[in-house]
Amino acid sequence: MLAAGEFPDHQIQSPDSIQAETTTPRVLTIISSVLEKLVSRNDGLVEVLQGEQPNGLKGGSGRLGKSLHAFHGVRAPNISIPKYLERIYKYTNCSPSCFVVGYVYIDRLAHKHPDSLLISLNVHRLLVTSVMVAAKMLDDVHYNNAFYARVGGVSNAELNRLEIELLFLLDFGVMVSSRVFESYCLHLEKEMLINGANQHKIDRGISLLAIDDVTELSVEDTHNCSPPQAVDSNL
Repeated sequence: MLAAGEFPDHQIQSPDSIQAETTTPRVLTIISSVLEKLVSRNDGLVEVLQGEQPNGLKGGSGRLGKSLHAFHGVRAPNISIPKYLERIYKYTNCSPSCFVVGYVYIDRLAHKHPDSLLISLNVHRLLVTSVMVAAKMLDDVHYNNAFYARVGGVSNAELNRLEIELLFLLDFGVMVSSRVFESYCLHLEKEMLINGANQHKIDRGISLLAIDDVTELSVEDTHNCSPPQAVDSNL
C-alpha cells in the first residue's frame, strides 16, 4: 500500500523540473481525457440500446444493469469532467495520487459490473466518491465527507450513501498495491504520449482553501434529492 503522496521513483520530480507547470497536474488532464472518451462511447451505446427498445429509456436502461443506479442523476451536470476534477483538486488539496487511485476504483467497477456503464449521468458522482475514498486511504490529512459533498455539489447525506454503495460494489477492495499503482501510472503516461503531451510526471502541492472559499455547485439531479442549487456561472 502506498503511503500518502508516495509515487514510483520514475515519477518523482526534481526541483529543476518544477518551473513552468500549470496549476492543474497533468495527470488530471489525462484522466479527464480518458474518461471523456469512455463516457462519450458509452453514451452512444446507451442511445443505440434505447432506440432498440419499444419503451425507450426504460427498456434501454434495463439492459445496462443496475449496479451504478445509485450514482445516476436525472440529467448530466453542466460542468465538464476536466473542470469537475480541477474543482476537486483545487479545493480539497488531495494529492494527485488520489485521482489515480480513484481511477483504479472506477476501472475495477467496470470489470466487476460490466453491464453497468460509466455514462454522463453517473460519472461525476462516481468521481467525487472515488477520489474521496482514495484520499482517506492515501493522505495523512484529508477533508471530511461534508466538505467533499460541498465541493462535489451533492448533499452530505447523499455522499454518505454513495460512499457505502461504492465500498460494497468494490467488495471493500480499496487497497491498491505499489505494483498496481505503478501499472496505472504507466498506462496514463502512455496516454500522455499518445496525446502528444511532453510532460509525464505526477506533481502535487497547492495551498489549502477554507470551506467558506468554496464556490457553490450542484449535481443533485437525482429523483430522491432536493431541488438543485444554482450552479456557479464561472464553472
